[in-house]
Amino acid sequence: MAEEIPKNLTDAEFEEEVSKSKGISVVDFWAPWCGPCHTMAPALESFTKANKGRISVFKLDVDENPKTAEKYGIRSVPTVIFFKDGEPLDVTARAMSESGLQTKLDSLLED
Repeated sequence: MAEEIPKNLTDAEFEEEVSKSKGISVVDFWAPWCGPCHTMAPALESFTKANKGRISVFKLDVDENPKTAEKYGIRSVPTVIFFKDGEPLDVTARAMSESGLQTKLDSLLED
């Protein structure tokens, strides 16, 4: 089976995959009924492929995983959170383009 790009994440996996991880992780909090989430999906997939091996990128369905969404105060979808060493660094509560995602990542890597 082909690897999911980006990987779908559950509440149960979040701590191990993101909170305890080293480096940069990007999590797209989304929902199946969200039009902008579907519009952003190809950009997120391209961004994931372009940065393979540098960062980890995940999608978390807020309807199926309410604990993590509540923990991070997700009020609208899509919301993209960039984490570094398990700590949230940047929160964007809107759909992002591939170039917007890349620009944000590049600025965080410079710090």
